Amino acid sequence: MLQTFFQVPALLKYGTMHSYIAVCGHMNTVLTGVLTYSIFILHYRSIIPLRLRHFLINKKGNSVNALRIRTATWFSCFAVVLPLLSLGGCKTYPSLNPDEKPIAHDYLIGPGDNVDIIVWRNPEVSMAVPVRPDGKITTPLVEDLSASGKTSTQLARDVEEALSKYIQQPVVTVVVTEFVGPYSEQIRVIGEAAEPQALPYREEMTLMDVLIAVGGITDFAAGNRARIVRNVDGKQHQFSVRLDDLIRDGDVTANVPMKQGDILVIPESYF
Repeated sequence: MLQTFFQVPALLKYGTMHSYIAVCGHMNTVLTGVLTYSIFILHYRSIIPLRLRHFLINKKGNSVNALRIRTATWFSCFAVVLPLLSLGGCKTYPSLNPDEKPIAHDYLIGPGDNVDIIVWRNPEVSMAVPVRPDGKITTPLVEDLSASGKTSTQLARDVEEALSKYIQQPVVTVVVTEFVGPYSEQIRVIGEAAEPQALPYREEMTLMDVLIAVGGITDFAAGNRARIVRNVDGKQHQFSVRLDDLIRDGDVTANVPMKQGDILVIPESYF
């Protein structure tokens, strides 16, 4: 594209506008019209500021240094066109279906959670315990029992099995009181959010729920260029989301369901 771009001045000087349009045909179709208009205006109707013109007048005050004018024009061209060229490199991602129904799931315990271990008729071994960073818990009579990645029911059965060595037919209930969850259960928000953070996933959570939890986006966010990184069938895929349309315009079609393990990436605006 840049090689084609550098051929433009020669076409403008020695060729016709039709030749220039032919060259532009090799560029990104989205940028062709904008580049054509920008360079045409810059070449034939110079936008060099008046003060810069005065600076370029030579000492005699009766002529303009052609080389300086040409150089300044080129810099003006680059200042306008290069940001446009950068837009051509922006990768687009498929969109998510706002009507997609979230899949019901059981909450999985993770490091940082707090759980209440309740043993029926045995209050002396009942207690609230945190899940350690290694995903294990320790209670009276039970040490280093793995809890991460299990549902509360699964953990209760494991505690019953461990206590059966000391208590006849123990009946255990596990209640999760503080939620963090494993990374596969969290929704992480990075980039230009007001408060980037990891959030525990909740049933039927939507993009709007996530934005409320992180305090919205900053003034420097490129909301409509945000994307969700999602694990689909063991592979990571990226999907575009329209945060500006959702927050500023109230477009409910931009409110899509979230899934556990999603990563919301909010890039910074170029301008």
